[in-house]
Amino acid sequence: MTEHKAIVKQLSGITFIGKSEDTNHWVAMDGPSNFGGSGAAIRPKELLLLSLAGCTSADVIAILQKKRVKLDDYQINITAVQTETHPKVYTKINLEYVFTGKDIKENDVERAIDLSQNNYCGVTAMLQKSVEITHNYKIVVPE
Repeated sequence: MTEHKAIVKQLSGITFIGKSEDTNHWVAMDGPSNFGGSGAAIRPKELLLLSLAGCTSADVIAILQKKRVKLDDYQINITAVQTETHPKVYTKINLEYVFTGKDIKENDVERAIDLSQNNYCGVTAMLQKSVEITHNYKIVVPE
């Protein structure tokens, strides 16, 4: 087991900054002004979605690079469904992987996504215990 540490500091109201000891980079988090924030940074729950997408994206891109798949562009679109009552939690998250380039093979993309979702992405492994995570992909061939 490896221990990891992080710290979150209050700036004002519900505006916070946090960093982990592993990377030593600060990230800002905030909430809406009607809830004591200033609306100046990402909300913590939204950061969770970006963490999920960033984790799986890192896996998928690394796997495709090893397979020498050339991408002109890549993005991942995240759609989440949240409950209306407190605690407001995500109940469903869909990840749409979008690959742009010529000669991108579906089986390479499917394999990379599968390996990330089922073997490598620690954020997926943690979240899927409480949230339904689905995914799809599309390959865009530039004209």
